[in-house]
Amino acid sequence: MAASSSLARSGTESPEASESARLSKEDEAAVGNDELEVRREDQDKINKFSRLHQRETLLEEELKSRAKEKEDLEEISSELELADEDEKIPYEELYKLGDAFIMLPLPEVQELLAKGSSKIEQSVSATEEKLSSIREETESLKVDLYARFGKSINLET
Repeated sequence: MAASSSLARSGTESPEASESARLSKEDEAAVGNDELEVRREDQDKINKFSRLHQRETLLEEELKSRAKEKEDLEEISSELELADEDEKIPYEELYKLGDAFIMLPLPEVQELLAKGSSKIEQSVSATEEKLSSIREETESLKVDLYARFGKSINLET
């Protein structure tokens, strides 16, 4: 890790980085003369793995964002439990237009918060299902590609 960070900072490869990036003599001998040719179907699998990995990263970021939104809604709900029922309260989730907020009575705001929270839960559930299927597919591709290329390919991220 330190070697790769020194590489990124300096823009040139340090001796430690080049030595750690080199194959051992046994690995060179194993790969050496019998390097496998990358077929079209292999390249397609590698490309698909890359696309799935990118999608997985985006979905993980989306999950973090949704978790933050849900936490914010729960925090607002707990704050509203202390509010006076006759007070009008700005609700920013559903009625935000640019920088303007609409004032609503407390019961309506609580109802909208509950709806927003359940909508987020549904979204999180759907995203987790997508993420699960992507992870299954990437694992299957890893198995296929490692079976074909062995140590000469690195799919660990």
